Amino acid sequence: MKPGLLRTVALVSSMVLGALVPQAHGGVWAIRWLVVAMLFLVFLQTRLSRGSLRPSHAVLLVTNVAMGFAAWGLGWLVGGREVALAAFFAGITPTATAAPVVVSFLRGRVDYVIAAFLLTNVLIAALLPALLPLVLGRATPGVFLQVLGSVSLVVFVPMGAAWLLRAIHPAAANWPQHLRNLSFGLWVLALFLITANASDFLESHPELPATVLVKIAATTSLVCAVNFALGWAIGGREFRHEASQSLGQKNTTLTILLAMTFATPLVALGPTCYVVWHNLWNSWQLHRSTVRRHARQ
Repeated sequence: MKPGLLRTVALVSSMVLGALVPQAHGGVWAIRWLVVAMLFLVFLQTRLSRGSLRPSHAVLLVTNVAMGFAAWGLGWLVGGREVALAAFFAGITPTATAAPVVVSFLRGRVDYVIAAFLLTNVLIAALLPALLPLVLGRATPGVFLQVLGSVSLVVFVPMGAAWLLRAIHPAAANWPQHLRNLSFGLWVLALFLITANASDFLESHPELPATVLVKIAATTSLVCAVNFALGWAIGGREFRHEASQSLGQKNTTLTILLAMTFATPLVALGPTCYVVWHNLWNSWQLHRSTVRRHARQ
């Protein structure tokens, strides 16, 4: 089986298997450490320099934050507070750890996506402690400190550890190139656990109105489509694919963790649904890219 097709099958299979094995939700505690490990590997090989930043990166960052509140407002109109929070956590999510990997499979400019990843993850992580209490309706110092501690552990600790290791041992910057399959495997495992946790939640709460679940799924699918489309427009002719991927493919493991910690499992279904939507699109892109490549050979 070709590598591109194998990755597509692995992504889809992990979500299907997670839905079929809700008992695996007991391993949900590992999601936090899978995120830390993936971020550590990404930070280990990346630097953010002035030369790697483009004006469109600033537009992507502002759009990313704006989409969080636009999704929140849409959710209120569609289904009230729970749908609004689910949509917010989906919309505010920064660029995914795997976005540079996907763009490399698509033969795009990886340096552009890495810059977007670092910029959105670092700055949105810095903003979330102030933004979350506002949308949660609990604007208290305690919540601010809780969010700050959670975000610091997941984002800033692996960033600091990776940069320190690279300063002490520069050759460590080459490790991720040899561990690409490991990074992809961590991503697949995280998807499996996220889907299993969502499946268990739905099984455990049969009383949940189907209309609420449909509203969350529909709202997040719209947010996903708008993100990829806006990114395509923001990137212009030179970086259409890269900007679209940077805004559309999101680090949902981070916001699923935050939603489960500071909101409810129902709210966490927002970014969980987004996992399905953006990975279905990723799977299609990888498949289409593989077919086109073989057609040219």
